Amino acid sequence: MDEVDRALLAELQADATQAYAALGKVVGLSAGSTHERVRKLRERGVIRRTTVDVDPAAVGRGVLAFVMLQANAWMGDPPTRDALAAIPQIQEAHIIAGSASLLVKIRTSTPEELQAVLRRLFDVEGVTGTQTIVALETFFERPMNVTDLDAGPTAGQRSRPANT
Repeated sequence: MDEVDRALLAELQADATQAYAALGKVVGLSAGSTHERVRKLRERGVIRRTTVDVDPAAVGRGVLAFVMLQANAWMGDPPTRDALAAIPQIQEAHIIAGSASLLVKIRTSTPEELQAVLRRLFDVEGVTGTQTIVALETFFERPMNVTDLDAGPTAGQRSRPANT
């Protein structure tokens, strides 16, 4: 991935509805070349999907909670993933390291609906406990910044200063 690809990604993150001609103008390519680069980014899985950013409160999903799930067994298998995916209020699910096994992001309409989802989590095989954090306000959510990543295999790693 080169700087042109990164610039295309940044532009698409800002507005994925832009025409290829407009995108190309920003990065210095023709519409055809831009289309081809975007197609290759999709093929390689760099662009996973194109979506719309919806305000959760505007559609009745104003309650946001992050829930850590404790378990008595490994939770990284397809049955766990499928059980969590079957709960529509769960937006994200992550296997984590630490005192919990999984972290899920849940959006609901009301605290009562959140409580019902928490009850459903205990139906997932292996779940022995939860710890819930309810967000009172979201300062910001941002897309990944793709323009300042290093191009090499150690991207994102910082070198340590030499001992003197």
